[in-house]
Amino acid sequence: MRSTANSKVSVGIDDMAAYIPKLYLPIETLAEKRQLEYAKLNKGLGLAAMSFPDVHEDVATMAANAILDLILRNGLNPGSIGRIYIGTESAVDGSKPMASYVLDMLTQYFSPQYGPDCFLNCDVVDMTFACIGAVDALHNTLDWVRGGKGRIGIVAGSDVAKYEMGSGGEYTQGAGSVAMLVRQNPRLIAIDDFWGVAARSVHDFFKPLRTVSKEELVEEVLRLSGSALTAEDVLGRLNGALEAQGVLDSQENRITLHKETPVFDGPYSNLCYQNRIWEALRHYAEEAGLEPDAPVTDDWRRLIFHLPYAYQARRMFPEIFMIESQHRGDWAEVEKEMDMARPHVSEFESERAYNKAYGEYLRAVSKTSRYRNFVREKIEKGERASSVVGNLYTSSILLSLMSTLEADLSEGRELAGATFGFFSYGSGSKSKVFTGTIQPGWQEVAGRFQLMAGLAERQAIDYDTYESIHRGRRQKSVAAISGEFYLADVCAERSVREGARTYRWREAASKAVELRA
Repeated sequence: MRSTANSKVSVGIDDMAAYIPKLYLPIETLAEKRQLEYAKLNKGLGLAAMSFPDVHEDVATMAANAILDLILRNGLNPGSIGRIYIGTESAVDGSKPMASYVLDMLTQYFSPQYGPDCFLNCDVVDMTFACIGAVDALHNTLDWVRGGKGRIGIVAGSDVAKYEMGSGGEYTQGAGSVAMLVRQNPRLIAIDDFWGVAARSVHDFFKPLRTVSKEELVEEVLRLSGSALTAEDVLGRLNGALEAQGVLDSQENRITLHKETPVFDGPYSNLCYQNRIWEALRHYAEEAGLEPDAPVTDDWRRLIFHLPYAYQARRMFPEIFMIESQHRGDWAEVEKEMDMARPHVSEFESERAYNKAYGEYLRAVSKTSRYRNFVREKIEKGERASSVVGNLYTSSILLSLMSTLEADLSEGRELAGATFGFFSYGSGSKSKVFTGTIQPGWQEVAGRFQLMAGLAERQAIDYDTYESIHRGRRQKSVAAISGEFYLADVCAERSVREGARTYRWREAASKAVELRA
């Protein structure tokens, strides 16, 4: 395989930190309430628990807490950080970036020591492309770090993966943030220069700007109230003034609704995931100058994936495994174990019938001992944290990396010099495939993650508590606010500060300093 190190300057991830909410809902609790078979969710999808944000937590607090941990752990002077780029698809504002709220929280925390302008020259921005946003931010920041001596950047993903209750995505929910310190000559992993990209415009998963007419809204309220009035009666009382005093007398005839939950087609999204990562892998091979039939992943010690649920990668990868095995020349041995011939389109009356048969064939591939060994060796370690956290959207692939490194460290594996392959995906849809080389100092860095230890300290909640938070009915936090940033207030006044969010820091000793965004 051709070397992927064609740059004189090594750049990559120097350290990582995760902030996962203190609360979690056991999947078994949800399965019992929804009358679902827990074994199918646990053994079939790898789900054990989902992290869930408390009342005082949102994407900005989670990102700020993760980044603060990273800065303090590495003793960084805020003035040395040139940029903080955040990937998210859960932004709290349609204009003001979540990264600016994070910047304000960090500024107020460090200003007593470094002054009020300590982050004044730090570039901040949000990057959004569904679940691939943090990888896009990393890709961009690597180039920036490479371009100047001593440059230091921070990249974070932060999201709440929230679905409608009772939907097919509910049991894959999760929340959290993972931050990365990006610099030259990194201690953890140097990212190689070649990137494969595949992008197409599809509607597998998206969060549209939903709108409803005033008539529809009023009619629903009147119907629920049992009133004899009509929408025309109510709306006729609006005077049409330019100054709006409420929601219904706004100047627009249709009212835009923001919902955190997506519109999605699960099977179609899986197909898009499979297709994009394969297309991006082929593009990576071209960019790296590899032979067209080269089994690209052979030299990759671990494979790090975006994991909407823990077992997503192992369920989506059999086809690529088959193709690479054919390129390697040992596919006949695998197929012999399956005792099943590959179906061909000409054998079926419809494309739908063929796709069903081909899907069964790939499931048979996934059950072979060769494939199970492949998963155990290259994928499984990255699933461990996902299993007890859930989907983190933009941070999912980053959590998988932390989970893998910490697992290898605990098992005494030596990884220095090993190549990791990354398969990122964002609905809509786009994939990026890239590689990184583990550095000699990785053990010291990974030894400070304490990822699984931190997850073990979280608080389990019951179903009623989960539902009250999900519906936005609960006003008081479940867990004590201690040693963290938290959301204190959202301005409800109809003024120039309508919707402005106020954040505070609370010391472990409950000393609070107000931070205003």
